[in-house]
Amino acid sequence: MNRREFIAIAGGAVVWPAIGRAQMAGRMPVIGVLVLGNPPPELFLTALRDGLRGAGYVDGQNIRIELRNARGQTDRLAENAAELVALKVDVIVTFQTPPASAALQATREIPIVMSGAGDPVGTGLVASLPRPGGNVTGTSAGGVEIAGKSVELVRELLPNARRFAVLANENDGFTRPYLAEIRRMAAIAGLDVEVVMTRPAAPLEPAFETMTSRRAEAVIVQGSLLRPEVGAMAAKHRLPALSTLKILPSAGGLMSYAASFSDLHREAAVYVDKILKGAKPADLPVGFPSKFELVLNMRAAKELGLAIPEAFLLRADEVIE
Repeated sequence: MNRREFIAIAGGAVVWPAIGRAQMAGRMPVIGVLVLGNPPPELFLTALRDGLRGAGYVDGQNIRIELRNARGQTDRLAENAAELVALKVDVIVTFQTPPASAALQATREIPIVMSGAGDPVGTGLVASLPRPGGNVTGTSAGGVEIAGKSVELVRELLPNARRFAVLANENDGFTRPYLAEIRRMAAIAGLDVEVVMTRPAAPLEPAFETMTSRRAEAVIVQGSLLRPEVGAMAAKHRLPALSTLKILPSAGGLMSYAASFSDLHREAAVYVDKILKGAKPADLPVGFPSKFELVLNMRAAKELGLAIPEAFLLRADEVIE
């Protein structure tokens, strides 16, 4: 688990002789970026810009980036997406499922490159991973598989636990397949699941009070709900917290397990490059991660009184002391 490798974009994409709408029009290509804002988008933007730079694009020199950040307000995504469509951007890049869904609802013509979508097929973003079939392509985070793995990690670290909670996003199209897989794996593991639904910008205290009142012994947090306060709230309520983004253990939560999102975001830039050069999204297979990273906050584990097995520590890609 020391190196992050991704399945290469399979097959040859159809590339038209033209070099793209912007180049043909003699203007600088415009890349729209649409994010929910949970987690804060800085790491996504840094990795995306790095990937674009590696492909020869620099914001303000030979491309222009137009960012729209809903700041955790899911209902603003439609408005933000419509703004990017009105600007006639050449490509829209999204992070997570809700922005990708909003972009697709806003346009069936402008190419959309999703980065780290949870379940692109199950949420209707693409027809299939090898043949997206529409104006959307990009990278999947393997979210359904990760959801199941999170349950396994709860069982492994808390062998005596009988009940855990899931803090789920009621406004995320990925929530349904996400919860279905968690419930399936919980049944296999003999664990009870308490689902607590909330919204990205909603206060956290009521949700955590509900979880503790229902005697949850751990919580799995859906990625589109993550913001720094989640880790502190989990620590306050003495709940071991797991999620898919490193922001959680970095902010006091117990652990994250997921694909390397930095690699996913850089890979999204490869899709942007291909599309700007004339490739069609329908012909670019969706990339799927083949390696994942485990981040463990040992300080949080000690405060929770958890004994972490040595073998588990050896599997961790990063340990926060």
